Amino acid sequence: MEWNLIYKIFGLLFFSELAYFKVADRLNIIDKPNKRSSHERITLLGGGVVFYFGVLLYSIWFNVPYHWYFAGLTLIAGISFLDDIRPIPSKIRLVFHFAAMMLMFQEWGLFSGTPLWYILAGLIFCTGIINAYNFMDGINGLTGVYSFVIILVLEYINTQIVHFIDSAYLGTVLISLAVFIFFNFRKNAKCFAGDVGSVGIAFIILFALGKLILVTKDPSYLIVLAVYGVDTILTIVHRIMLKENILEAHRKHAYQLMANELKMPHVLVSSIYAAVQALIIAGYFIFTDFRWLYFACVIAVLSIAYVIFMRKYFKIHVKAMEAKQTTLKRDFI
Repeated sequence: MEWNLIYKIFGLLFFSELAYFKVADRLNIIDKPNKRSSHERITLLGGGVVFYFGVLLYSIWFNVPYHWYFAGLTLIAGISFLDDIRPIPSKIRLVFHFAAMMLMFQEWGLFSGTPLWYILAGLIFCTGIINAYNFMDGINGLTGVYSFVIILVLEYINTQIVHFIDSAYLGTVLISLAVFIFFNFRKNAKCFAGDVGSVGIAFIILFALGKLILVTKDPSYLIVLAVYGVDTILTIVHRIMLKENILEAHRKHAYQLMANELKMPHVLVSSIYAAVQALIIAGYFIFTDFRWLYFACVIAVLSIAYVIFMRKYFKIHVKAMEAKQTTLKRDFI
């Protein structure tokens, strides 16, 4: 993609984001801090809609449309945006997520001779990835910089190792992420991604990653989601052990403890997550002849690190939550 074209796309997406801010401000589409939040300021919500704008612009500009995929993205981004404005029951959201995934499967060509149980397993797995990505969107910068690393790596693979998707698609997504990072990767974010952003970028990444795996027949490329995956899965396991409702909002992810209880700057925590994921991917390319052994070692090391971290610092979270509950009861009385 030529620099002149990059500038044009960046400018269009930048001003579309500014236009959205005007709409969000007028319609009062905001995120108000609550006891489970990791921020203290009222902030515009839904800034991640620029990811959808990016794919829309790509579809129009380059005339290389993925019709079924784009329909799925529109469906899942639409229901997520409505959820940002007014909470929608999880069962209804899940129906839309399944429908969107089925449209993506059609784009991937999975309905041609693929056993039904493969389809069902893939539907559950992929929808789980999308929702896990949404769970990890809780502090300034995390969704933006982590996703930027993944898309950048996929672009490298696409141009240097195996061609699996139109490079202009990945390039346009990178530009949309750069626009969002400009407004979000800061101490006082101008906007949050919202569900439309976190779910939308998860769907966008999953489409490209799925195409890569289908072309290479190598699921080990899932290592690009290793950090998010370990944090999400082990946090769910932890909450089950605590006998909590895993569908309710919480502040028990490792990144949340780092930002809230350890008072680490959001941009620092986000940078650590992105940097660790980048180093893991670099190692994957170095040890490519032993990729599955490397994959297993990475998951093991991340899991051990998570457990050690939680054993050391989770008690601080418990004390903080107990103090908040005591304050709330006192204020109520």
